[in-house]
Amino acid sequence: MGDAKVYPVNNNKFKVGLNGLKDTMTMIANLTNFAPSIEGGVEEWNAMEHEGWGDAMMTSKKLSFSFQGKRTYGDPGNDYVAGLAWKSGNDVVAPFEWEMPSGAKVTCNSIINVTTPAGGDSTAADALEFEVKCKGKPTFTAASAGSGE
Repeated sequence: MGDAKVYPVNNNKFKVGLNGLKDTMTMIANLTNFAPSIEGGVEEWNAMEHEGWGDAMMTSKKLSFSFQGKRTYGDPGNDYVAGLAWKSGNDVVAPFEWEMPSGAKVTCNSIINVTTPAGGDSTAADALEFEVKCKGKPTFTAASAGSGE
């Protein structure tokens, strides 16, 4: 195992491009939970020469994330995402970046779907929940040697 390491989930970092611009990449404050999801589209068939045994090919993929957090008024990233609750179409398309603890990064142009712009129990902190759906193929950049330390 030598150099193998385990990192806490809180070492992941997420950024969004304010107003849909790449040169304004900003962290989103007070995220408390995230769940990435990769969905593969698989086509299946039964060729006669396989004597009834099936074959398959993965022909598509989709990457998405769900986030839970606390609504943080005054934080540029949190304010931007929360404000998308009232928009649709091209107004909810923004660049998105996931930096993993290893230093590897996933970037994509995305649709941000705010599912809970606020709310919760009367004694809880205001909630912010949203989904990020990558538009097309994301860019994966491997960690450079020595990163993630």
